[in-house]
Amino acid sequence: MPHLLEVTDLATSFQTEAGKVHAVNGISYVIDPGGSIGIVGESGSGKTVSVLSIMGMLPTPPARIESGTALFNGRNLLDLSSEERRKIRGRQIAMVFQDPMTCLDPVLTIGQQMSEGMQEHFGISRKEADDRAVELLSRVSIPNARDRLKDYPHQFSGGQRQRVDIAMALSCNPTLLIADEPTTALDVTVQAQIVEMVLRLQEQLGMAILWITHDLGILAGLVQQIMVMYSGLIIEKAPTIALYEHTAHPYTLGLLDSLPSMDLDSHKKLIPIEGRPPNLLAAPTYCPFAPRCRWAKELCWLSVPPLMEVEPGHTSACWRSKDILDISSQKLLNNGYNA
Repeated sequence: MPHLLEVTDLATSFQTEAGKVHAVNGISYVIDPGGSIGIVGESGSGKTVSVLSIMGMLPTPPARIESGTALFNGRNLLDLSSEERRKIRGRQIAMVFQDPMTCLDPVLTIGQQMSEGMQEHFGISRKEADDRAVELLSRVSIPNARDRLKDYPHQFSGGQRQRVDIAMALSCNPTLLIADEPTTALDVTVQAQIVEMVLRLQEQLGMAILWITHDLGILAGLVQQIMVMYSGLIIEKAPTIALYEHTAHPYTLGLLDSLPSMDLDSHKKLIPIEGRPPNLLAAPTYCPFAPRCRWAKELCWLSVPPLMEVEPGHTSACWRSKDILDISSQKLLNNGYNA
C-alpha cells in the first residue's frame, strides 16, 4: 500500500535580524492511510514549523524551505502553486489549531464559517452545507446544533470552540487531519473528552492523524507511532508502546521522568530536564542535546548522531542508545510509566 504522506529531508529556516534560524533540520517520516503518528517536543523544537512548511502556511520571507520533499498521494506539496495548495487544504488535508479563537472569525456566525469551505470545495448550496454542518456539530457533541449555527464564536466555551474547530476540519472529509496541540488550552477533563472524540471520529471516518503536542503522556492511547523532536531534528522514532517501554534517547527519558504517575502507590519523583534549549541560530554540528545530557561522551561533541535502529521499527539519534535502553528498562521495573 502506498504511503499517504511521505516527508523526506525537510529543512526550514527563518531569516531574522539576529541571523538565520535553523528551525527544521532535515526530518523524514511517513504516514499511511488511516494511520496515526504523534510529534512531541518542547516549544521551539520545530514541531509546528515542520507541518506549516508542508501546508504552505509560512510567510516567505522570512521563512525558506531549504530542502526536502513532502509527497501527498504521490504529489510533492512543496512544488505546488498557492492555488493548488488551497484546493488540497481543507479538502484533503485539514488542520486543527491550539487556540480556536485565532482561526474562527469573531464577526461571522459558526454556520457561515462552516458552510464556506463546503460550498467552495463541493459546489453545494448553502442549505445543503448547513445540513452537513448540523450533522457534524452533532457528531462532535454540540447540543442543539441547528440553533447554534446562528451563534458567534464568543458564545461558545473553550471546549465547545475546539469541538467546532474539529467539526469544521472534518467538513470536507479529509484523508489527513493535522492536530496542532488542540488540547493545550483546555482543562484535563475536556482534554480527555476531545481525545476520545478524535479517536472515535478516526475510527468512523478512516482518516489518518498527525498529532502535535509537548505532552508525551497524551499520546499514549492516541497514536500508533511517536516521533520525538529536538532542535529541529527527529531524535527518536518508535511504535508508541516501544517508546515508553524501551526508551533509547536521553531526551525522551527526560520527558518521561517529568510525567506525573497516576499510580497512588507510586513514589516516583518528577525530574526536570536541566539546562536550556539550544540556540537555533547555529546549525547543529554536534548532538544538540549534549549540553543538557548527563550521559554525554566525547563523541557526542564531535558529530550529530544519525537515527540508528535499536530495535525493529525503533530508531534513536544517540551514540549511547544501547546504554539508555538498559537504563530505561531498569526505570520501568522500578517505577513504571503510564503507557
